[in-house]
Amino acid sequence: MPTTAPLAAGPTHTTELRVRYAETDQMGIVYHAHYLVWCEIGRTDFIRALGVPYAEIERGGVALAVAEAALRCHAPARYDDVIRVETTLATVRSRTLTFTYRILRAGSGALLVSASTTLVSLDPTGRVIALPSAVRAQLSGLR
Repeated sequence: MPTTAPLAAGPTHTTELRVRYAETDQMGIVYHAHYLVWCEIGRTDFIRALGVPYAEIERGGVALAVAEAALRCHAPARYDDVIRVETTLATVRSRTLTFTYRILRAGSGALLVSASTTLVSLDPTGRVIALPSAVRAQLSGLR
């Protein structure tokens, strides 16, 4: 099981977002499921920044499905906060990628959430397959 504690050493990409009213509950606090959406935004921005857009990977017949996700909430995000998602590529294996995330309040740097996701490479029929060698090489070259 991936840990949500410290980030692994490796390349990190930062994405900033502003908390929208629709992402909060009646108390103005972000509903927990939105943190996973923000992790997805961070992850896809990270992959795009590498020059391997996720849409291009899919056009090549490979889907990256989340097989495992873990969140640890440290403090709440609130309506209109500017938050920063720091995404780090923790591991690249033949069939899986693991990312770790730190979601922070941009102004103060306060840690709100630490998280991790493990993605598995699938063919169009949903069978687990090896990551394409070109994609794996580009991602592995960063480690």
